[in-house]
Amino acid sequence: MEMETYNLTSVSEFQLMGFSEDPALQSILFGLFLTMYLVTVCGNLLIILAVIYDSHFHTPMYFFLSNLSLADICFISTTVPKMIAEIQTHSTVISYLGCLMQMNLFIIFMCMDDMLLTVMAYDRFVAICHPLHYAVIMNPRLCTLLILMSICFSLLASQVHNFLALQLTCFKDVKIANFFCHPSQLLTLSCSDTLIKNIVTYFAGVVFGFIPMAGILLSYFKIVSSILRIPSSGGRYKAFSTCSSHLSVVCLFYGTGLAVYLSSAVSYSPRKCMAASLMYTVVTPMLNPFIYSLRNRDFSHFLKRLHCGTV
Repeated sequence: MEMETYNLTSVSEFQLMGFSEDPALQSILFGLFLTMYLVTVCGNLLIILAVIYDSHFHTPMYFFLSNLSLADICFISTTVPKMIAEIQTHSTVISYLGCLMQMNLFIIFMCMDDMLLTVMAYDRFVAICHPLHYAVIMNPRLCTLLILMSICFSLLASQVHNFLALQLTCFKDVKIANFFCHPSQLLTLSCSDTLIKNIVTYFAGVVFGFIPMAGILLSYFKIVSSILRIPSSGGRYKAFSTCSSHLSVVCLFYGTGLAVYLSSAVSYSPRKCMAASLMYTVVTPMLNPFIYSLRNRDFSHFLKRLHCGTV
């Protein structure tokens, strides 16, 4: 039996895969994802508020953290509100233009997270390896420039994927095996020759994924080498504690992201891929505020002042 194909002119919408079609679970999923979304937004907004209003947080590290929190809010907002609406309306349909828009925003803010984690790794490298020159090197002009470079890098990555998506002329199916329009799965649905598109996609993945990861690994190689040269154990612990939160977020972000591609490469399962996608698109942005505020005295003092109304 010949597989039905869909021309681009006949495709006006796609159908996303839901987590469950069981009506009994719909209310549970709705409450769960709504709670996770609200916790993520409130937690990251609290970090942004702290950085803006508390002078203790007027440092490069917290400046980058506030930008990461803003990117996380936007990142989770590209997928979860749509998913919550789908559960409530019992509709998994997304328009073609809506799918392209969601894909572009997803790439932009995922790359922003990636780039900001790289910038924060460089900040920790300067703080630990060149502490006497930290204030001179990490000046406001450089910090602003690094943020602008991260934005430009992310926009460029989205335009590359957008260009590839616009080259798709027909599709094997209109069912996307995920809860959002994932770029790689949209490319998989194409029935046209995807050799060149795959080459460009993997090249873009190397440029926009490997380079930031290489920057983080190089920074931490220098950091670990510098920490090991500290004579006292107390000094080593203090130096390591300044980058432990960032390292935890990096491991969570890259670990869950790699799990998506490894699981699809070894034994592809739509449910497993969707669960892994949920980890780095929803769980990671939700946990970031807790990781950075955990055992952070400055944040504890800020929350006490906020509770007392003295902020």
